[in-house]
Amino acid sequence: MTTTIYRPVGPKELELIEQSGWKMFPPRLPDQPIFYPVMNEEYAMQIARDWNVAASGSGFVTKFEVDTAYLSQFIIQNVGGLIHNELWVPAEELEEFNKHIVGHIEVTKSFYSEGN
Repeated sequence: MTTTIYRPVGPKELELIEQSGWKMFPPRLPDQPIFYPVMNEEYAMQIARDWNVAASGSGFVTKFEVDTAYLSQFIIQNVGGLIHNELWVPAEELEEFNKHIVGHIEVTKSFYSEGN
């Protein structure tokens, strides 16, 4: 059994995902101790549109399936409103997390600044 989750990303992270064959998320940078996938597409769209576009000119929503039994070790964190649910995966566990992705990571939505 799998669970569908989402990850808003900017263009640099999307390029690294593509380079992996759409199979894994890249390691976190030193100033990124947590990997934050989110539990619904609406929240992922908010982040991609409002934060990623402002930071880098474009934002993307990725969707992927993860083994549900593996995910059960992570507590869903609510960080605001009803839709603001995410997982907090320590950066040092991301390699193991990637091993539990079932199938490919896909882009479901793309957002661009007006100049792009």
